[in-house]
Amino acid sequence: MTVRHLLDQPHHDGSELYVPAGTPALGDVVPVRFRVPASATERALWVRTVRDAEPRMVQARLDRADAHERWYVADVPVHNPVTSYRALLDEPGGYRWLNGRGLFSRDVPDAADFRLTVHEPAPAWTSSAVVYQIFPDRFARSGVERTFPDWAEPADWDDEPIGRGPSTPVQLYGGDLLGIEQRLDHLQRLGVDTVYLTPVFPSQSNHRYDARTFDHVDPLLGGDEALVSLRRALHGRGMRLVGDFTTNHTGVAHEWFEHALRDRSSEEAEFYYWDKESDLGYVAWLDVPSLPKLNYGSSALARRMVDGPGSVIGRWLGEPFALDGWRIDVANMTGRYASDDFTHHVARTVRATMTELNPDAVLVSEHFHDAAGDLTGEGWQVNMNYSAFTKPLWTWLVDPATTLDFLGIPTTIPRRGGVSVVETMREFDATVPWKVTARQWNMLGSHDTPRLRTVVGDPRLVEVAAGLLFTYPGTPALFAGDEGGATGTNGEHARVPMPWDQIEAGGGDRWDGRTFDVYRSLIALRRSSRALREGGLRWAVVSDDAVAYLRETVDERVLVVAARAPWAGVDLPRHLVPAGAAVERLYGEGTLDIAPDALRVGGDGPGVSVWRLA
Repeated sequence: MTVRHLLDQPHHDGSELYVPAGTPALGDVVPVRFRVPASATERALWVRTVRDAEPRMVQARLDRADAHERWYVADVPVHNPVTSYRALLDEPGGYRWLNGRGLFSRDVPDAADFRLTVHEPAPAWTSSAVVYQIFPDRFARSGVERTFPDWAEPADWDDEPIGRGPSTPVQLYGGDLLGIEQRLDHLQRLGVDTVYLTPVFPSQSNHRYDARTFDHVDPLLGGDEALVSLRRALHGRGMRLVGDFTTNHTGVAHEWFEHALRDRSSEEAEFYYWDKESDLGYVAWLDVPSLPKLNYGSSALARRMVDGPGSVIGRWLGEPFALDGWRIDVANMTGRYASDDFTHHVARTVRATMTELNPDAVLVSEHFHDAAGDLTGEGWQVNMNYSAFTKPLWTWLVDPATTLDFLGIPTTIPRRGGVSVVETMREFDATVPWKVTARQWNMLGSHDTPRLRTVVGDPRLVEVAAGLLFTYPGTPALFAGDEGGATGTNGEHARVPMPWDQIEAGGGDRWDGRTFDVYRSLIALRRSSRALREGGLRWAVVSDDAVAYLRETVDERVLVVAARAPWAGVDLPRHLVPAGAAVERLYGEGTLDIAPDALRVGGDGPGVSVWRLA
């Protein structure tokens, strides 16, 4: 028996089929559209908006109908900067609510309501971007001889990273920015177009999140000239460069902190939190002594860090560096300590500085859990999407025998069915405006996590995960090496050097050439389809071992089917393919047959398949 599909349910999202493109202003009235299947029994559809914290109801009007569905439209006044709304279907015997999480025959809180926002989204280029994260020490050596600092423990390029222990932050391989520039052909062959560099400032560690200064690039990486050269090389290829900045803390050897220690009456002393009761005498991020926390109660700190063209944020966006955006490390904790909460002020200030200097720059926050309160779109534009993408997908595809920790939770990664996974994805997605969801940085791992290949075990499931990464709403982001099946048991252990000898040979024990071909093909697939880059999201199948969804624009409909194991298959509505039209296979080997009364999707698995239906 085939599984039941979900396309007989009403639907709405923030994509162009349902909400006009563009950003509304206060006072505008936005017509929003709702799709209801012909089999539904609604007597009327109402839209509940919230204006000045008070709900109001407006009846939607029937716009058009055919044998398969009815479309309703309602006018939503944009009275507040973020205007929330949901649909009410008046039906015999009661009513049901439709919000971002789905359909409910009971009353629900406002957290998952749809949202219109007057704040501009992330720049348009991010909808078609594919982000490639590089940890500079581990990507490539240029061959330029450099003297390692006293704190470093030099490593050979083929050495295994030390995942835990005192040597972990000081094991130095010697990758540099010129090495990255010399390997840009690899990135273009793969198909990525945006490089995200983890920090490049001088420090006392290989990860460089403990900056000693924000005034120049680490000489170990080649200095300022190397960053300028890399940026110019990227721009010359039509690619972009995003930096990484720690607004939350500096390193203990930072020039500001050293000045503050010498002179507690100095301006720099106001930049930090001091704690006479602690052994350190100062507040450190997560009690890590090397990372003293910054205090945004100091207006002078804001001027130096985030406010205006002369700030750190501003300086590196201007020439000659001309970064195309910033990823903000531990953005959720920036400005927050005890009763202090300057986070949203800092985010708005960073955003204003970036808009002044480069309105086309992207601003990405790091936030590992529920980021809804920080993602209205006014400050951070998008988030590294661990909660709504990485973590739920891991639980669906994880090797049942895994012993890996689950990203800060004191347990191993649990294995869950597709229903739980999709409920989690929808629940987190629904807490932010669609224009945020549509450009979130979706990842299968990063420099802070185990590698995907280690999480799932089976290379066929790597392909399933990658298929979802490149077809789901948002901006796909991958960590250098994932495209070759890199492995690693935690974030530090996963920061493996790129095995260039094996890459050039087409494969080896540390480079899977077939996985590279999978990533390359899926990136090309995404670039070939506007629906995959910009379309809405309708869940079609949610079962334990398989999920499927439609990505739709006004001119295209694409079906994505992903399975972690063989499953029963599904019959989808025949009208999804226009009469006389043919289905076009875009990726995968799954089966889809057009019957007189249905589209019959086979139960192949594990695997991922993509078809263009219209």
